[in-house]
Amino acid sequence: MIDTDASRRPRVVRFGAVLATVALVGVTAVGCGSGPPQASVAPYVTIPAAPGAATGTAALTGPDVEAWLDGMLPAAMQRTGIAGATVAVVGDGRILTTRGYGHADTGGGAAAPEPVDPERHLFRPGSVSKVFTAVAALQLVQGGTLELDADIAGKLDFDLPRSFDEPITLRHLLTHTAGFEERVAGLIGTEGDSTDLRRALVTDPPEQIFRPGTVPAYSNYGYALAGYLVERTSGMPFEEYVQRYVIDRAGMTSSTFAQPLPPALRDRMSQGYPNSAAPAGPFEFVGVPPAGALSAPAPDMARFMLALLGEKTDDPALLDPPTLELMRQPGLDAGSLGTLAEGPRMSLGLFDESRNGHRILGHGGDTNYFHSHLQILPDQRAGLFISLNSGGNGGMDSHELRQAVLTGFVDRYFPAKGDQSGAGAGGTVDAETAAEHAAVLAGTYESSRTMRSTFLATVGLVGRTSVAALEDGRLLVEPAPLSTTPAVYEEVKPWLWREVGGQRTLAARVVDGQVEAIGFDSAFALLPVDPQRGTGLVASVLGASTLVLVLTVLVWPVAAVVRRRLGRAPRGRAGRTARVLSRVAVAGALLALVGWAVSLTAIMGMREVPTAVLRGVQVLQLVGLLGVLPATVRLVDEVRRRGGWPRIVGSALVLLALAGTGWFAVEFMLLAPSISY
Repeated sequence: MIDTDASRRPRVVRFGAVLATVALVGVTAVGCGSGPPQASVAPYVTIPAAPGAATGTAALTGPDVEAWLDGMLPAAMQRTGIAGATVAVVGDGRILTTRGYGHADTGGGAAAPEPVDPERHLFRPGSVSKVFTAVAALQLVQGGTLELDADIAGKLDFDLPRSFDEPITLRHLLTHTAGFEERVAGLIGTEGDSTDLRRALVTDPPEQIFRPGTVPAYSNYGYALAGYLVERTSGMPFEEYVQRYVIDRAGMTSSTFAQPLPPALRDRMSQGYPNSAAPAGPFEFVGVPPAGALSAPAPDMARFMLALLGEKTDDPALLDPPTLELMRQPGLDAGSLGTLAEGPRMSLGLFDESRNGHRILGHGGDTNYFHSHLQILPDQRAGLFISLNSGGNGGMDSHELRQAVLTGFVDRYFPAKGDQSGAGAGGTVDAETAAEHAAVLAGTYESSRTMRSTFLATVGLVGRTSVAALEDGRLLVEPAPLSTTPAVYEEVKPWLWREVGGQRTLAARVVDGQVEAIGFDSAFALLPVDPQRGTGLVASVLGASTLVLVLTVLVWPVAAVVRRRLGRAPRGRAGRTARVLSRVAVAGALLALVGWAVSLTAIMGMREVPTAVLRGVQVLQLVGLLGVLPATVRLVDEVRRRGGWPRIVGSALVLLALAGTGWFAVEFMLLAPSISY
């Protein structure tokens, strides 16, 4: 889902692409999941400017923004294979425009294509739903029935997994700092799947791997907990509470968290597609609704943006002014985050996506088929929402298109004043200190949105980031966070770096000369990779081991044919048991690697893998690991009997290969008792 923010990838917790999202940022969300796209990510989709006013000179009016969008989106969608889009823009306390592009149904057979009608068609905003969950929770904080900084254990009717003594609070949940590792199973399903919130929370919960309040780590589970607190405290199902007190109160007349959709809305739901040439996918059931189950049309999302901006409407305010401002302020400070607080920080439900010196708060979201983002500029009383109903032909197409719209909107209507964009700004740290700090940061990093206690720890091998210290004291980051290309950063304050020629920042927390984390986004951080898990070491060991095992299997029939043709007698019975068991181990290790590859591919595609299959693969892996013993006996026997250097070398290589795959299995939790994912 569930990034549902796939936008924050390279892709993490998207929804259906949580793993893909994960692979992009290290790990990303449901449409739910993940997190929002970064407003500072350079777009890879080339989009022409609309005719008329030049970038940075236009007034935000309905006609101008319509002309700008019309000149941008249709051509970009056609190039990238995105079927349909809906957009809403607000400003000066009113809805300036809602626009639809492409098709809500591409047709097929006897059905004719149906263009997107922004007033009619519902899209799935994915993790943008989390903003609604945050509003619901803060309403109860405002009413005094929930507390931001109290241990949530007293409000739950089950034991929460904990690894630290510090309490887990609602503030931690809303800022993605409760410390939970990622979970993928059950995030997105299809009609008929269960959406029992409590059961989803108590069944195979993720482990707490970070101390609360210290490491931003995007978590669908954390927001599902926040939704359950709303349910427990209000005494009504989460979906009912959010409908009555958030959706209806915001004047959103055609929106719902209900799954399946109410009968009156079913015919209005846009189809979702992998790309514009593919058949439509099924309606997606989000297993933890508070993290990403919303369905809504563009006008309703415009009304929600106006409510977040605190604009006066005929409907009751979602939050009183002090609580609304509390929601829009950073949720944690340096007392908890240390120097990570110098970089972007989560508010209570929204990401800091500031650009051009303007405060911008937003949230993105992705399901398997829908890709969305919402941004508001509180000080300018403006906001933009965009949702796409397909991912496009390339893995980053939907992300890049959204980023192009988001950055283009801000640059056109709210350009930087002076040097607030960060372009060309020089550092303020002396050269010697900058060089020392750069040297400390040099290394390999993985996303904080990760899995560590189960076999999905292997996903951490994908999407790693390399940081190198340049001779001039700057940092070369490959790939740059939220991007697929490298970038150079210069230190502008102690332990704070800004992208050269850009606006992205990195904030590092270093204790006793060791990097604890590098913050690059409000709910994501980069964590140092332990030397024994280094990409080079793992790739070398696993690659060489696999090659030896494959060649060994190929040699078996060849050796048998050669012996037969040369008339050589079979080997004697001495050492036969060790030889047979070694062969069984080789076969087991190879089949296990194939089994893991197939299983991980299915899981990354958000398809369920039966427990029996995973346990079977683990058995094969264990056979391979235990095969180290007979392989050792075989090697010793060959040496003792002077079996000749080919047999001795072959036996030694098999032993090393089995030891290599066994080490990999142990290091990356392939034999862990838990097979949750």
